[in-house]
Amino acid sequence: MQRLSTTRLLIAATIAVGLIAGRAAAAEPAKRFTGPWNMAELKKAPPATWGAKSDLIQEGYYQGEPLAGKPTRVFAYCGRPASGKGPFPAMVLVHGGGGTAFDQWARLWAKRGYVALAMDLGGCGPDRKRLPDGSPPQDDHGKFRDFGDDEVNQMWTYHAVADAIRGHSLLASLEEVDAERIGVTGISWGGYLTCILAGIDDRFKVAVPVYGCGFLHHNSAWLPMFAKMGPEQTKRWVSYFDPYRYLAGVRCPILFVNGTNDFAYPLDSYQKCYRLVPGRVDVRIQVRMPHGHTVGWAPKEIGLFVDSILTGGDPLPRLGPMKTAGGKAAAPFTSKTPVVKGQLHYTADTGPWQKRTWHSVDAPVNGGTVSAKLPGDRPLVCYLGVTDKRGAMVSTEHAELQ
Repeated sequence: MQRLSTTRLLIAATIAVGLIAGRAAAAEPAKRFTGPWNMAELKKAPPATWGAKSDLIQEGYYQGEPLAGKPTRVFAYCGRPASGKGPFPAMVLVHGGGGTAFDQWARLWAKRGYVALAMDLGGCGPDRKRLPDGSPPQDDHGKFRDFGDDEVNQMWTYHAVADAIRGHSLLASLEEVDAERIGVTGISWGGYLTCILAGIDDRFKVAVPVYGCGFLHHNSAWLPMFAKMGPEQTKRWVSYFDPYRYLAGVRCPILFVNGTNDFAYPLDSYQKCYRLVPGRVDVRIQVRMPHGHTVGWAPKEIGLFVDSILTGGDPLPRLGPMKTAGGKAAAPFTSKTPVVKGQLHYTADTGPWQKRTWHSVDAPVNGGTVSAKLPGDRPLVCYLGVTDKRGAMVSTEHAELQ
């Protein structure tokens, strides 16, 4: 606790600047800030070479961003549907820390009827060994080392974002892909990247960041890294690489997926981020959702949400704002699929979000409203959720009651 308190004091000035800039960006939704990335160049399809196909999956390499003046390659798996007539919708799949290009992830989407590209954003090949011409490694040094304004294009985040956009451009160039129906989803650090990608690449039609968000300098697992960097370097890092700088540029529907106790991306920073998006935002917060790649791509809501945008599938339920008054919490909802369950989730704990104990109680569903009696504890953090007959769950924003 003392370490976190010291960290917050150290970066308080940076936080204030970030919040002011974030509000300004949200107030001007017509403008899109693309940071250091040359979108005109990145939207060009990169040269690529393809290997043998096996069980819906094909290995490939495509051209990445130059590193230290030398060309790089990005390894990827491309999944394609076994049958059906294209052009197909497509997905860009962005892995998180400790991850790589996951063939099973690309296969999952291929079985769903999508062409999917899962690339490695840590400079590795199919055996997780460093490529001699790979992009920067995905480690804390690669992400948070000291750098000057003239070194931005050597940093891991710069390359990861650029290489994911190049992956999008590659997908869009494939004959079997409908370039007007491409989405993106990412897990953990991939969710962090997805927030940036959706904000700067106006071609995406849908986005689903899982766990990852911005305001990492405000509250996240990396506060000690910012304390070590100091205020000046933190301010520079945030100005280029924190997703809050880009979320006001999101124009596509976006579903934010997270857990109440995520060790890396806590709910306070998470909420600050999705509130910056000027358009449609849906939220799925699961009590004590585990953190990882396979559990991160498992929620059925991800596929259903993407289908509803790209293939005309039935949408998830949509919850209106939760209101708390008269000792009750209530929220309106609309749903094409019958809603079969409502719940109120709450915690009376304070302190680190990761350590709070959450409780869930049934919340009656009457017509188009879900409501529940609030516990008398104060302070209290709470939110409502509804589940439809497919087992798909969505949430309201959380509220902090004093």
